[in-house]
Amino acid sequence: MIAESGHYALVLALGLALIQSIVPIVGARWRDAALMNVARSTALAQLLFVAASFAALVTLHVTSDFSVANVFENSHSLKPLLYKITGVWGNHEGSMLLWVSILALFGGLVAAFGNNLPLSLRAHVLAVQAWVASAFYLFILITSNPFLRIANPPIEGRDLNPVLQDIGLAVHPPMLYLGYVGFSISFSFAVAALLEGRIDAAWARWVRPWTLMAWIFLTLGIAMGSYWAYYELGWGGWWFWDPVENASLMPWLAGTALLHSALVMEKRNALKVWTVLLSILTFSLSLLGTFLVRSGVLTSVHAFATDPTRGVFILLILFVFIGGSLSLYAWRAPALKQGGLFAPISREGALVLNNLLLTTACATVFIGTLYPLALEVLTGEKISVGAPFFNFTFAPLFVPLLVAVPFGPLLAWKRGDLLGAAQRLMVAGIVALVAMALVLAWTYGGATLAPLAIGLAAFVIMGALCDLAERIALFRIPLSLSLRRARGLPRATWGTAFAHAGLGVALIGIVCETTWNSEYIGSMKPDDVARVAGYQLRLDGLNPRQGPNFREMVAQFTVTRDGEKISVMTPSKRNFTTRGASTTEAALLTRGASQLYISLGDIATDGAIAVRIYHKPLVLMIWWGPVLMAFGGLLSLSDRRLRVGAPKPAKAAARALQAAE
Repeated sequence: MIAESGHYALVLALGLALIQSIVPIVGARWRDAALMNVARSTALAQLLFVAASFAALVTLHVTSDFSVANVFENSHSLKPLLYKITGVWGNHEGSMLLWVSILALFGGLVAAFGNNLPLSLRAHVLAVQAWVASAFYLFILITSNPFLRIANPPIEGRDLNPVLQDIGLAVHPPMLYLGYVGFSISFSFAVAALLEGRIDAAWARWVRPWTLMAWIFLTLGIAMGSYWAYYELGWGGWWFWDPVENASLMPWLAGTALLHSALVMEKRNALKVWTVLLSILTFSLSLLGTFLVRSGVLTSVHAFATDPTRGVFILLILFVFIGGSLSLYAWRAPALKQGGLFAPISREGALVLNNLLLTTACATVFIGTLYPLALEVLTGEKISVGAPFFNFTFAPLFVPLLVAVPFGPLLAWKRGDLLGAAQRLMVAGIVALVAMALVLAWTYGGATLAPLAIGLAAFVIMGALCDLAERIALFRIPLSLSLRRARGLPRATWGTAFAHAGLGVALIGIVCETTWNSEYIGSMKPDDVARVAGYQLRLDGLNPRQGPNFREMVAQFTVTRDGEKISVMTPSKRNFTTRGASTTEAALLTRGASQLYISLGDIATDGAIAVRIYHKPLVLMIWWGPVLMAFGGLLSLSDRRLRVGAPKPAKAAARALQAAE
């Protein structure tokens, strides 16, 4: 009954979505408040039914109900409880149900906290949201039903893909989907504005918190996915320019540009048409990522589906929503009034440069990702576009962007003083030059670009600190007054500083890991010693061990440095008998921001085991940077000027004059 109830709840959610997609639009045309308010009630009810459907699928996985095909294909009775739950979205059908659940969640949040929106705008936004939801409900029910029964239920399941049986799977997909799907709100606001033919600074104020929320989750989702690939796949890499990795990077780049463009629109009532276009393109790129994962056009650890029917269905969804929204934009955008003017040297100008570089970088990744697919479709020729292409095209675009980042917050609106901003960044420039000189002296005769990159990262970090120092008049007034000013700064100002500094932190990690990492690759027998970056790693022995649903061979390494014992590392090789597959569980030793990394290969006939040992200097800064950026976004989101909730009306207006007694 649980499976049937979950399926029925999903059908009811589809029915509510269809009502929500039509009735509010009619109400907006007729100026009927009652019909427009239908959007709010149906969005909340839709969230309730989708949540019930998702809870039903989780229950089926937890109880190991192998009469359901999805559970049989992706679970096992001996699998730990955590992986039974995370296995719900470790497959195509379950992940799509999670996708629409998050979509319904965002629609419900707009319905619950959007009382400050004009009634007509809220009706249009929720109606557009329902259009997207209806399409994906139909996709799930027609091609990807997670509640299908098996006529003759088996006793045991086939287990989940061993690579996905990891704690990272509990975090990475939900975070990523919250980002992907969160941009649907920005998309809905853009289409709603085009339908109404009205867009202004208030629209930007309403859309920016939702965009910021999605951006925070997408940032954390990409970072978690990168770290998961780093420690789980056993090759020690954190980014491979995999097409599906690129599919998550593209909406992040476009979303970052959208955040800055919406800021210009909110503050100066400029870049209106461009901001609407970015809102459409960001979610369109999210839909493109969904297509790449689900269509079967790619072979990747991310790819769930290979059914052509699913691919054609999603392609149709892409055509309808991307083509339809861009056609609406081409029709209605010329009628929208443009905003105010500003000088090239201004904060608006800096943000325009930011948008130009980010969208160009996004276009570069787009071409590099889709060109091989398009070429194969048109000519049958297969080519691969790998890291060299992206390194030589993507990276140079970020250099001027990072140089410009510290200047933006220090420039005035409308007309800025570039020389004055440069003078206020003098300390940041000096620190950058000192950092560059120190790294150059330390690595004399080695890499030449790395010291420049480290200097640039230092400039970005110190630039963020200089901005804060200028705002609180540090060293120009008594320290007590500066601290009082610091406490009074808007949270969005602190958020901007943290987010910008996070870019510099991540850059330091990237440069150090790629330039100065050390490795040992070879075969080792017990008592053999490997030497990496001043560390000695002795293989003490190999021991078999039985896990809940796997067997593993555990190697024990004693790590010493200058004759002093530091730690014991225990990498392992796991064999999942049900799937007949094996995984490598890397061992990590963290020292500061650097790590020692050991992964195992196969055991040879002579008893030697293949090992990969890496020393990765400051590698953790690669992920500290995005976490810092997300924290900055969270601070900005908590700013009272960006709260999503409805403001309380002033009570003074409600106080009528009382008659004299």
